[in-house]
Amino acid sequence: MLAFLPPLPQIRVEARGPAGRSAPYTLLPTGSACVLGHGAAVQAELAGYRKILAIVRAADGPVQVRAVGKRLSLNASARGKLEPLRAKMTKLADRSRLHKGGDGRFTARP
Repeated sequence: MLAFLPPLPQIRVEARGPAGRSAPYTLLPTGSACVLGHGAAVQAELAGYRKILAIVRAADGPVQVRAVGKRLSLNASARGKLEPLRAKMTKLADRSRLHKGGDGRFTARP
């Protein structure tokens, strides 16, 4: 039987960054910290990852980075233009959101 646990507490603190600027942080129970206050930039970055996931999930089978780049209207003619997209897709694979095959193609995980 599953037991429902209450949410873990979060602590908000002010911390000084390397440039001496203070920034609000949320300390998580795991000991890691998340920077707050950059909501628009974070949301834009998440939207990019969501678009990538939607494209890979809509595909019939494994997809190449070049095909995803074309769907995102990126210049796929030069390999260097696709490297940031390849890094994002690899990051999604490292986080178990995508599966990267041995041939470099990506498929969606359930």
